[in-house]
Amino acid sequence: MHRIIVVGGGISGLAASHRLLELSQETGFKVEVLLLEAGRRLGGVIATERVGDFLLEAGPDSFISEKPWALRLCERLGIASSLISTNPSRQNLYVVHKGSLKLLPEGFFLLAPTRLWPLLSTPLFSWTSKLRMSWELFIPRCRAHSDETLASFVRRRFGQEVLERAAQPLIGGIYAADPEKLSLAATMPRLLEMERTTGSVIRAMRREQRGRQTGRGARWSLFVTLARGMQELVDALATRFPGETVRLGTKVTDLNWKAAKKTWLATTHEGEKLEADGVILALPAYSSAEILSSVAPEAAEQLKSIPYSSTATVSLAYPQEDLPFQLNGFGFVVPAIEKRTIMACTFSSVKYPGRAPEKHVLIRAFVGGALQPSLFEQDDRTMENGVRRELSELISARTIPLFCRIYRHPYSMPQYHVGHLELIGKIEAKLANFPTLALAGNAYHGVGIADCVHSGEKAAQKLFENLK
Repeated sequence: MHRIIVVGGGISGLAASHRLLELSQETGFKVEVLLLEAGRRLGGVIATERVGDFLLEAGPDSFISEKPWALRLCERLGIASSLISTNPSRQNLYVVHKGSLKLLPEGFFLLAPTRLWPLLSTPLFSWTSKLRMSWELFIPRCRAHSDETLASFVRRRFGQEVLERAAQPLIGGIYAADPEKLSLAATMPRLLEMERTTGSVIRAMRREQRGRQTGRGARWSLFVTLARGMQELVDALATRFPGETVRLGTKVTDLNWKAAKKTWLATTHEGEKLEADGVILALPAYSSAEILSSVAPEAAEQLKSIPYSSTATVSLAYPQEDLPFQLNGFGFVVPAIEKRTIMACTFSSVKYPGRAPEKHVLIRAFVGGALQPSLFEQDDRTMENGVRRELSELISARTIPLFCRIYRHPYSMPQYHVGHLELIGKIEAKLANFPTLALAGNAYHGVGIADCVHSGEKAAQKLFENLK
């Protein structure tokens, strides 16, 4: 029997633990998993709360279906029947433009138009910007292979206005990041590949669009969730673990390699020593750095250099009759140049069914991020008042909400700055001398739920094969 300690009970650590147990059962190679979580619950930023007949998400409300790892995990857990797609009849997205909401043009994907007439008729961009956008078809591809910021790429191919009005709120908002620092290769390698292979992002996206139209219909929408909320995924994973697998309220403070025995010794905050044949650190990079400071000091310093931003979600409920604005879409994004106190807003009860009782709406706003860190530091009353003021001006939500819930996620979003992939390569090279140690989480190769599941399962596979 080989013991593997997984440190961190977020989705990455849960996926790693589950995969280890799967591999053990599939191969007959006996593995004991010990999952140590410092907090009092599993799931990390994933948490679902019921308030009467309202269903609230504290953190992520969905995962992307184009990346298959989370979908496959749901299938193996037997909860695929609970998956639901976004509302197909209300897939509009709005952008705040000069103080009011304007529809993102149909066929506009991330930062490029794929249809001509919606682009020509939109008030989001000036005629100068529309002409500049169309010129992207003729801009030569960049021959340099060095990393580039998202802002530089968009400015080079589409111009400043597209960066400010579309790319920054749409892409920068996903990472709660500053596009002037965000690595294109680490966050949007697809755009980079489009330029290198096709010579034009617009041309490549149009080809993809035609491919989708002529192909078979997708089973799922781009984003999917679970009928009872994302907590359902956490609970389904937790039920698969044997009784002694999970230990809550157990923080690992140090890790040492015992070369003579080829084992690891983990020390908890209470001074307990736990021996293991392998260790997976499924933690924020700065937490892994603390644990590795004695065994791999250079890697620990590099892990510390990965910056993080903090975000908060603010959920508010209203009677439908109190909102004169027609919530005919998934929500809106807010360009930084609008100088608002929220980054974006999701119309939760429109995006997915079962989020609010009949004739009521549930709305979720996002506050903070790399561009507005001071707003995250506001007290709850100030933050709520700021969000309500924005909703009053933008969607005429002028009445007192039925309730408001604020969920804070300090230092939860890693920032993939220029050079991120090179930095991760250096960290992995430093830790290559420890084949029974692995890192997992959103700090390395993707921030979404599907990415985290993949990260945890890859770490499990690596340790399992090396131990075996």
